[in-house]
This record gives sequence, structure tokens and C-alpha cells, in this order.
Amino acid sequence: MRPLAYVASFLSLTGLVNAQYFSAGWTPGQPVPSQTPSPANVPHSPSTPATQHGPGKMSFLDSLVTVGPLAAVSSLIGLNLTGGPSVTWDARIPIITDENYAEIIVNEALTAEEEEERVWFLIITVTAGQPEGVSKFVDDVFDATYNYTLEKGELPHVRFGRIDYLNVTSITTKWAVWSAPYLVVLKDRGQTLRFYKAGQIRLTDEILHQFLKEKAWSIKEPWKSIYGPGGEREYILDYLAQFLSKVYGALVRVPKWLMYTMSGGLATFFINFLHKPSPPQSAAKPAPKPVSAPAAPEHAVVPSATNTPQKGSTKRKGKK
Repeated sequence: MRPLAYVASFLSLTGLVNAQYFSAGWTPGQPVPSQTPSPANVPHSPSTPATQHGPGKMSFLDSLVTVGPLAAVSSLIGLNLTGGPSVTWDARIPIITDENYAEIIVNEALTAEEEEERVWFLIITVTAGQPEGVSKFVDDVFDATYNYTLEKGELPHVRFGRIDYLNVTSITTKWAVWSAPYLVVLKDRGQTLRFYKAGQIRLTDEILHQFLKEKAWSIKEPWKSIYGPGGEREYILDYLAQFLSKVYGALVRVPKWLMYTMSGGLATFFINFLHKPSPPQSAAKPAPKPVSAPAAPEHAVVPSATNTPQKGSTKRKGKK
């Protein structure tokens, strides 16, 4: 039994040895092989540089209530004042905002031939406010499509861009986009637009690459509306976009904790107003009974023309 125990101990020790050390052996004159690290031990550098997007730098009033003891106390009562979550995006894909849209897309320096071929493939995302869900999935596929396109190197005329729906006002208002996520194919410096809802295209990196390579987007007619680019009433959405941009610029200056408090107070007011009980109605008074005329006595005789005695007949009776 003892030899079997030695064999079992030897086999258990050999299982701990890395397989790379086993070879055909070393012969005289052969250079000593240098040990190469296994692929599992080689550090992997990230191939996709990323940048983090979130609520940004907080003001003094925001930091006063969103960090430290006040934040801890507010979390105990179920009040979240820490702001929106952060999200990590590929830094190589430019973020299109209201401020740089004209500079990056509309006024892009291009030759006439390049302008004819230029295609912008954009994503309108809400992942910054919803880290999990459909928007996050579309974001991941969009980034994978960008990497796949770089590997193939077949679409030099296509540029990728990302629009944070929660951080723009003018762009989405002019395009009449009121929800997200959306995929957008933009041409002619923003005058030709095609919108695709997340469920309208099969979302894989290879399919989206073929979608751009074969210009399958041209099958769908571009967005044409009297309120759209080049329409008769385009100015209406332009004015609305300017107005909403000013409103948004004023609201973002209000501390988040104050905005949450005000919105909560307004919501409570409206809920109480809608559920306010109706005032009790007073009991309706019974209608007064009509006063009937007193009934005539039964023995009363109503004089009539037939009962009036005539003078001639009276006189005859007296003579008799």
C-alpha cells in the first residue's frame, strides 16, 4: 500500500506543474531556451480608450448636500441627492453637443467630392441616465461596430458620433426627436436625415458594418417634413429650439438638490389637488306643496240662471 501512496503523491504534485515546462528535452550544443510568459500572464492593454461621462463638476451648493453627512442622512430616508450616474464611453467617438454640432458637422472642412461621400453615423443615447437597459445595449453594439469598421478599414468616408439625449436640447428639438435611443444616418451637412429606432435594425457589429458598407440606409426615404431641414416651417422648430435651450441653460444652474425639492413639492401639491375630496353637498329641501283652494260645502247651492225665478210667474202665483 505504501508504494501506491508514493505514486498518488507524485501524481498530485505533477498536476501543479505548468505544462510549458515539459518539452522534448535538451541536447548538447542547443541554446538554452528562455522562458516565455504564458498568454494568461501577459497583461492586456485596453484597445479602446474610454472616457467617463456623468454629472460633471458639482457646484458648492450641490457638494454641500450630495456628499458627507447630509447625503448619508438623506439616503436613510430614501432621498437620493447624489445626481445622475456616470457612464464610460469610447473617447475616440466624438460627443456631438449643441455647441459643437455646427463646427464638427455643418461646417466640416471638405472638398466637393468628400462632401458628396461623407456619411455621419450617429447614436442618440440615454445611457447617461439609464446605465442598464436597451440604450446601454445599443451603445455597446455601436462601439463594437466602430471597432469592427476600423479593423476592416473599408469605410473611410463614414464618421461616427454620439449624442447624449440628456445633455442636448437644440439638436433633438430641430429633429423632432422626443425619445431615445435612435440611430441616425446624416448626410449633406445635416440636411438629409434618416432615423432608425433601436428595434428596426438587427443590432450586431457585422450587420451594422454591412448596413453602412452597402449603403442599405439609402433604401429608406429621408425625413421630409415642412418642419424639417429645408421645410417651409423649419423656422418654427428653430425658434422652439432656441427657447428651450435658454430654459435648459437656466435650469441647469439651479442646484440639483433644490430642483429635486421643488419638483417633489410641486408633485405633492398636484397629487393632493387631484385627490382632494369634493365638498359635502347640503341635503335638498323638499319642494313646498301647492296651496289648494278650500273645498265648497256640500249644502251650498250655487246660483244659476235656471234657478232664478221670473217676476211674471211670481205675480201669477200671488193672484191665485
